Amino acid sequence: MAPPDPQSSIPLYARTDLEQRRDWYAPAAEAYARARPAYPQALIDEVSERAGLTAGSRILELGCGPATATVAFAQSGASMLCLEPNAEFCRLARRACIAYPAVEILPLALEEWPPEANGFDAVLAATSFHWIPQEIACSTAARALRPDGSLILLWNMELQPSSEVHQCLREVYQRHAPALDRRDDRQTRLATLQTLGRLVEDSGLFGPLASGHVETTLTYDTEEYLSLLSTYSPYLKLEAESRRALFEGLGERIERHFGGSLQLSLLSAFQMARRA
Repeated sequence: MAPPDPQSSIPLYARTDLEQRRDWYAPAAEAYARARPAYPQALIDEVSERAGLTAGSRILELGCGPATATVAFAQSGASMLCLEPNAEFCRLARRACIAYPAVEILPLALEEWPPEANGFDAVLAATSFHWIPQEIACSTAARALRPDGSLILLWNMELQPSSEVHQCLREVYQRHAPALDRRDDRQTRLATLQTLGRLVEDSGLFGPLASGHVETTLTYDTEEYLSLLSTYSPYLKLEAESRRALFEGLGERIERHFGGSLQLSLLSAFQMARRA
């Protein structure tokens, strides 16, 4: 059986019922905050420069999660209004941003927020834009931006093991979760980014889309890697017993064949466009 096309699932998250989206990451919120990687500083610096962000800027962040990207922008002194429907993420984000009084975090989804017209220099979404219903995502972002303001999308694509590691782990996946036996190569991840960018381009509400990406390698030990996997949606969907058996098998193989440590490939990207 061919692995699922990751691009085909992009719109499905946004069409999920709000209450399900609100609670989706609740079981893995702490793991998400620990295991998900930060965004490369080079991307933060580039989008900040392109958008002309300064200490006097005002940023609206959509779906801030546990503040994975928030702190990097708050450090500039900009004021931020962050929307996050998940209660656990709100708690973690407030804890992460306690040193930044100009950051306000509201427990709301974008569709619950009373839009503030022309109030922000930038609208930021860090690996969250695909969770927002597209009929409101671009229109509300454009309305919230000041004239010539920028929509900034940041993406950390799912971390990928090497082909050698994947081949070694396939037997475990086939035994316990065959639908998850897939590895996205570089071209697949870049194609997914193009699909995500078209969500903005097709709206007709923004100017030309600028984009760029950075590729890095991160080291995770066995526990960190399994914690990371537990935050990805396909693993959250697994029944508890299947997930337990899968993780037990993966952990045993990583320890035995790779000394308890993996090198993972991370593709990080930005996409941004000014309000038309």
